Amino acid sequence: MKSMTPFVKWTVRAGAAAGILIVVVVYLASTSGDIVTQPIRYSHKAHMETAGMTCTDCHASVLTSSSASIPSLEVCSTCHSDQPLSQSAEEVKLLEFVKKEELILWQRVYHVPDHVYFSHRRHVTKAGLECKACHGDVSGFTEPVASQFLPITMENCMQCHRENNVSNDCLTCHR
Repeated sequence: MKSMTPFVKWTVRAGAAAGILIVVVVYLASTSGDIVTQPIRYSHKAHMETAGMTCTDCHASVLTSSSASIPSLEVCSTCHSDQPLSQSAEEVKLLEFVKKEELILWQRVYHVPDHVYFSHRRHVTKAGLECKACHGDVSGFTEPVASQFLPITMENCMQCHRENNVSNDCLTCHR
């Protein structure tokens, strides 16, 4: 067998380095979770601890749907309509959205890749998983959620499945 020429060696090494770099970039992009800025400085603490609300009071779709949803203006306006309930400048902003019937452009923080099937209903209703298992204990947050508590990665999901004796068969999540 002939030994490789310097050019071939260099090409093989460059190709291997490029492959490793691509894997690292894809991994970091999938786990870093961008930090977002929300249009209103929403306080989960004010709603959950002070007002006694639960996650499903605003995020009701997790009980019946495969996908979660960011609350619509209609959900907010069930409690916030004409008069502020507090002295919060952020609530005044919210009331302006309600008054104008203007869509609040909340920024999504959690994104499940297109090739993954994830059902909130199955995890919350059937498995009894608490929201804080993936989203952290947001009940104490005075600032809006700006980044992922637990990055949505295959390893994080598989670890939870192992810990809870749930199938890690590929077709469980990949369809």
